[in-house]
Amino acid sequence: MSARLLRHRRAVVPVLIALALALFPAARAWALAPVPGGVPPRPSAPASPDPSLQEHSLASAPAPLDNPLKGFARFYWPGSDQNTGYPHSLTWSYFGLSEVMTNPADCSAYNWSILDNALDEIASYGNQAAVRFYLEYPGGSGSHPGNAIPHCFDGHVTYRTNTYWGTTSPDYDSPYLLDALGDFIAAFGDRYDGDPRIGFIHLGLIGLWGEWHTWPFDTDTADGYPNFMPTDAHATQILQAYDSAFDHTKLETRYPDSAGGAATNRDIGYHDDSFCYKEGSPLAGVTLPQSLGGAGYAQLQRALDAGAENKWITASMGGEVRPEIQSSAFASWPGGSGQVDDMKACIELEHTTWKINEQSQSYAPGDPNVAAAVRLMGYDLGVDDAYFTNTASGTTNVGVRISNRGVAPFYYPWTVTLGLRNAAGTVVKTFDTSWDLRTVMPLKIRAFPDWGVGPDPTYLDYGYPQYFQTGVNLSGVPSGGYQWVLRVKNPLEAVSANAKKLRFANAAQGADGWLALGRVTVGTGGGGDTTAPTAPTGLASPSRTATSVTLSWTASTDDTGVAGYRVLRGGTQVGTSATTSFTDTGLDPATSYTYTVKAYDAAGNASGASAPVTAVTLPSSTAGLVLDDFDGDPAYPSAARNDLGKWTGGNCFRNGGGSGAVSGGALSLSYDNCGWFGSDVNTDLSAYTYLVVRIKGAAGGEQAHFNLDLGGVTKVFGDYTLDGGGHPAVTTAYQDIKIPMSANGIDRASPGQLAMGFWYGGSSTITIDSLSFQ
Repeated sequence: MSARLLRHRRAVVPVLIALALALFPAARAWALAPVPGGVPPRPSAPASPDPSLQEHSLASAPAPLDNPLKGFARFYWPGSDQNTGYPHSLTWSYFGLSEVMTNPADCSAYNWSILDNALDEIASYGNQAAVRFYLEYPGGSGSHPGNAIPHCFDGHVTYRTNTYWGTTSPDYDSPYLLDALGDFIAAFGDRYDGDPRIGFIHLGLIGLWGEWHTWPFDTDTADGYPNFMPTDAHATQILQAYDSAFDHTKLETRYPDSAGGAATNRDIGYHDDSFCYKEGSPLAGVTLPQSLGGAGYAQLQRALDAGAENKWITASMGGEVRPEIQSSAFASWPGGSGQVDDMKACIELEHTTWKINEQSQSYAPGDPNVAAAVRLMGYDLGVDDAYFTNTASGTTNVGVRISNRGVAPFYYPWTVTLGLRNAAGTVVKTFDTSWDLRTVMPLKIRAFPDWGVGPDPTYLDYGYPQYFQTGVNLSGVPSGGYQWVLRVKNPLEAVSANAKKLRFANAAQGADGWLALGRVTVGTGGGGDTTAPTAPTGLASPSRTATSVTLSWTASTDDTGVAGYRVLRGGTQVGTSATTSFTDTGLDPATSYTYTVKAYDAAGNASGASAPVTAVTLPSSTAGLVLDDFDGDPAYPSAARNDLGKWTGGNCFRNGGGSGAVSGGALSLSYDNCGWFGSDVNTDLSAYTYLVVRIKGAAGGEQAHFNLDLGGVTKVFGDYTLDGGGHPAVTTAYQDIKIPMSANGIDRASPGQLAMGFWYGGSSTITIDSLSFQ
């Protein structure tokens, strides 16, 4: 790059940052103090909608898969099309420090061209970048050097050789190095803090790949390798330098306990580079905590140990899906298989916003497993209702109620804008609001088993549907019919016309970023549908289980037709229905829930609420905990889910295409010395005594034909010990075989997967009516 062009670029970047900062109010004022470990306190309840405004319900729909600043990140390859493969909005890139600190005689001179060129190209595709600088990278990245120690360190900093990886490791405790890195970080922040082209910055700089470890040359010196890591005090200097330099752009560091836990008190998130992987023998997770089968060094165990498992409330959680499992990571969604841990649990407990996943390029765009994971990651915002008068003039109020069904908040204060769109589809007037999307917290959070608030998975109420309202002045708007619309401005729009839009999980969401809220007449003239449907009647609960309530009601009427119904539990919307029935799932046993239903039409006019109905779920002791009763809900094997919502399947059977077949509410497994069936439990069973298998055989005596594996114990089915000292015997009639778990050595706290293997020389058919725990 010529010096003239470099000077021009350096002149332009501050202008871009100024534009971004106009859309980025000070994040420091918003950031909360660190939340201690344990169940986090709920945020304050939001204000209620203005009762003088009319309620307009919005239909929900799946959110797009390439919403900004969440989901998967692909690697940056200069000159390649960045929008191929699975939909995404993030691009990841490493940079060697020596590629910016290029003057061998001056560590305070910086050439930012390599970073600016990459950011510009990434932005041209409408994406934001996630970046990291490093000093040592085994073998190099292909386009960046393996040894990225700037030559201005030569003669001032001691170099060591990591003989395991073949890298040069500088003395991270060197005062010269620490001063140079501190100056670099300050310059980095001066130039790029709030730059709309950057979504996330990983601290990097220390250790292999900048991942803040030098294994095996680390603090564990008992293995004979010396320690190449900096002291906690010197690592804290790096953390502090970043925290001081960046007030707007989100930062992430590798470990929750980095620098002896110094990261927990700073506005810095975490970056799990081995996300949801299982390793070792026996396999142990390196993301999930020990209470869910993780290793003692697992990312979330370290967060628990540091009291930092709630850091996600103010700071982002990034990282990388472990490369070894990227191609198969979501094949067994929501659970896992082999070296893939329980993926849904990993996302929910870590509150994952984004992950590097280069192999996502090979995922099918229509893969429902991947789509479910991406939508769960980070934010998933939907507008439940809009509030405004159907006829307005002069100064009027407009409100919206927004819910977040993801696992994390949106972390940036992007501007929310209201607009008026005329009949020709043109937005003729806009109104910027002060609404802060960062306050829309997830409605539910998954509890760590370590919190002791219930068996896994237990979901706790956390956020609320957040209500926002603003006054707007319609002076100068010609009388007539319009539509209120809403959009969120991506600051990258100031740089790239292709900037991807933040879009809501609503049917009326447009690809242009505008969400239709409903029709309004400006002035005194009529026009448009302003009549709300009648309120539903006859709300009742015809059936219940321990975890679900089914509702039914009598249809509403409307002058133009009812478009659907909103179902509210305790005043909070839990779903919509196009029919006059709805089943609310995922409830707690023996718990009272109160429901109401509202109808809405195509114009968004909402009825009043129905009369409430209260339903009490059945106690769990009625049927114990059902793993699967094979009643067709969920369908086996097509749904690959059991009644706990976890993975299940089979292979090598003679029926059902190898999976076995469900008929008449039971699973038939026909085998000839071959067959395997598995169903993930991954739930604390400490409250239950027995595994109950309701089973029969075609001939009787099949107990010797298969083994059963649960909670670390594998035995031929007939070898399990029953109460009184007997053993299971399969007959031609159904019977409940109750296997006492503790007496057979089954680990009830970490049961893992229930599996059956049919490799013991038998040929027959068994039929399983249900699998449960009592």
